[in-house]
This record gives sequence, structure tokens and C-alpha cells, in this order.
Amino acid sequence: MSSFTGKLIVLIAALSLVVPTVSWGKVDLVTLPVRDRVQITIYNSADITLARDIRSLTMRKGPNRLQFSWAGTLIDPTSLEMLPLAQARKITTQSLEYPPRVTGLGIWNLDSQVTGKVPFEITYFTSGISWKAYYLATLTSDESSMRLQGYVRVNNSSGEDYENAETRLIVGKINLLDQIAALARRQQPYGRPGPRPVPMPALGGAYDMAYMAKEEGMRAAKSAVMRAPKEIKKEGFSEYFLYTIEGTEDIDNGWGKRMISFDAGKVPVKNLYRYEEQRYGMMPIRFLSFKNDEKHTLGKEPIPGGLVKVFRNVDDQDHLSYIGAQSVKYIPKDEEVALNLGVSQDVSVKPTLMGFSTDHYEWKNDRIKGWDEHLTFKVNVANYRDIPAKVEVRRNFPVTTWKLSSEGDYGKYEKVDKDTVQYTMELPPHSKKEFSYNVTLYKGSRSAKSR
Repeated sequence: MSSFTGKLIVLIAALSLVVPTVSWGKVDLVTLPVRDRVQITIYNSADITLARDIRSLTMRKGPNRLQFSWAGTLIDPTSLEMLPLAQARKITTQSLEYPPRVTGLGIWNLDSQVTGKVPFEITYFTSGISWKAYYLATLTSDESSMRLQGYVRVNNSSGEDYENAETRLIVGKINLLDQIAALARRQQPYGRPGPRPVPMPALGGAYDMAYMAKEEGMRAAKSAVMRAPKEIKKEGFSEYFLYTIEGTEDIDNGWGKRMISFDAGKVPVKNLYRYEEQRYGMMPIRFLSFKNDEKHTLGKEPIPGGLVKVFRNVDDQDHLSYIGAQSVKYIPKDEEVALNLGVSQDVSVKPTLMGFSTDHYEWKNDRIKGWDEHLTFKVNVANYRDIPAKVEVRRNFPVTTWKLSSEGDYGKYEKVDKDTVQYTMELPPHSKKEFSYNVTLYKGSRSAKSR
């Protein structure tokens, strides 16, 4: 347990508050309330977490002084705000004082027209809490579909324990003028200490976020964290996206916690083997593609970027073989993603130069200014797997003006761009195909005339 969890103290209103130079040990305590509920919203684009701490505090009619300590934590004291969740018209927060010569301590001054327990909400920003997403993809034995499981790992080094925390995760970028950790470590929250109390931010408005450039996203986060977590929810707010983790979790300081984000079964996938010497070298590269849409049992929300590890079921006993892994970026709804699983030994592509010649020379001042090159290639493609394979063979040319003809079992032919063509073919298990092509490359001054 950290020191911060129990450091919200209600002081007897009738007692005078003694301001010592060393400690606050002479203050008489009325109650030491524990949390009723805590909610944290963690951003992954900046070191910032919005915390909402809900406690029942014992109010006395008249002035009340509440001591709040954040010593040993990375809480930004300039972001502290306290609001009554009941009797709001009868309780007024007058000020938040930061006593001189005392670090990590604030005193709230409240005026209450009621007596008894009242639920309060304390909100603040802290740093030191982060999250990352990662995914496990398990292919069926025929590799026609996969089970995709999404996880998030939350790491807490904020100095504070969050027991039974309702956890929200924000995807999206924010701009900070100040760093929360730096604000938390300052000697005094508002600069030099002084005898006058510092007024707290006005109630009812957005947080005092002069250091935040985008208030809309934070208001959305504040609104969302009050919802009871009955399921995993993903909701969009402007440029931000909110993930709600079902239930509550203990997120202790110094520990990491893994939580499931989603579990989608039978996601249709496509296997593709791509050969392109200029880009990948002399070996085919295997890709696994799927689309983040409802047709693929996904598409309810964007998918945060993270590491995807791919396995395959190899028998009826659910034994797995490791296929590969790749880190992916943020995947919007309805967008297709292709996972690069690396070099494949199960499919081979072997182009062989069968002929080369040149002609149609053009001269200027006894120097060659243009000519044509004629190349003939034979391409052998083989699938050594027990399942069919889709293979793309891309050929790149060193010029943008050329003429090509193809023969053999080359499947579908298409021009990808000015200097690249692609042959796409389907190979049954343990099969081979062969095709050839003749290409004329127009070099130098011949390039302009051939257009």
C-alpha cells in the first residue's frame, strides 16, 4: 500500500489548524475514509493518466478543512479538483491551500450546510502509468481463419496503488505544454510559497488544463469514466478513442497487469506469398491479411497498434506451431492489414535469365545516346505445402518505358506502376508452375521515341 491511499483526512471544523514548520502531527482526526471507487483513464500517446477517486467524507455544518497528501506519487497538484456528488448546492469548495515549507500536501477549505457523510469526487492527473496492446492470432489447420485475441498490459510506476480500479484506455494524440511528472516534482505547485491560499480551479468547468491543448478529448474521457463497466466498450470521441476494460482490476504500484481487450473467433484470413527481388531479396515473403470490418467478425472499433504473434493449430490436440510476429500500427475500421511473417521456405520462386540482346542504337557526335534491350526470363514457382498457396511475383524494370509479352501458366497479369508488373497465381498443394516473359527496355533517347 502506498502512502497516498489513506491520506485524505477530514479535520474537525471547530479546531484551529496549527501550521507547523516540520510536520502535521498535531492535527486531530475525525475520520480516515477509504476509497469507495476509483477510475483511471490512461493515455498511450503521452505520460498522463486521469484519475477519479470517489470517497464518502463526513461533513460538519459550517467550515470543513480537508487534508490531502500526494507525497511519494507523481500526481500533478495543479490539476487537483474536488466536487461533491450529492448536496452540491449545500457544499461550497472555497479554496485549496498549499502550506509553505510542506511538500506534497494540500488543504481544502469547504463550507457545508449539511451534516453527515457525503460522496465526493477527487480528480487529478498523474504520470507513471502506461499501457501497450498486443495480440495473439491462432490460425486453423487449413489457415482459412484465425482466432484473434487482443490484450493490453498496464504498467504502474506512479507511486500509488489503485485497488479495484475501473480502467479506461485512450488511443489518440494530445499536445502537452508541460509534463505531468515535472509538475508533480516541483517544490511548490504554484512556484514560491506564500502566506495566501491559492484558489482552486472554478467548479463546474473543464479541468484547469492550461497545459492541455485539447480540452474536448479530456472532457470526453471525464464523461466516459463515470459509466459502470458492464462489458468491454470502445467509443469514439473526436480524435480520441476510448477502450473500457470490463470489471475492475488491482493495479499496484511497481507491477504490470495483463487485461483482455477482445476475443474474436473465426476471423477470415488470406495467405499470400510475395516475391520481389528489389524489395525483399531472393526469397518469397509470407503475408497474412485480414480486414477490420464486420464481415471478418471485427470492425466494431479501431484496433490499437501493437505486436501480433501468429500461431497455427497443427492437430486435433490443439498443439501449436509458431509462425511469426509483426508490430502493426493503429488499424482503423474497414481497413485491411497485411502481417509480414518473414521469409518462407515452403514456397519458392526462381527467375532465370534465358536471353539478352541489344539493338536500335542511336548515335550523336560518335556517342551512343539510345538503344533497346531485349530480355527473356523463365520463372519457376513451387508450393511445397499441404494447403494451397497464393503467390505474387513482382518484376521491376530499370526504366519506365518498356514492352512486355508473357507465355505459360502465369495466372493474372497486371501493371502495378510505371516500372513494376505483377503475376498472381494460385498453386494447389505440392504443385509447380512455370511461365516466361519477354521484355524490351527502351534506354536513353529511345525512351522518348517509344512512348
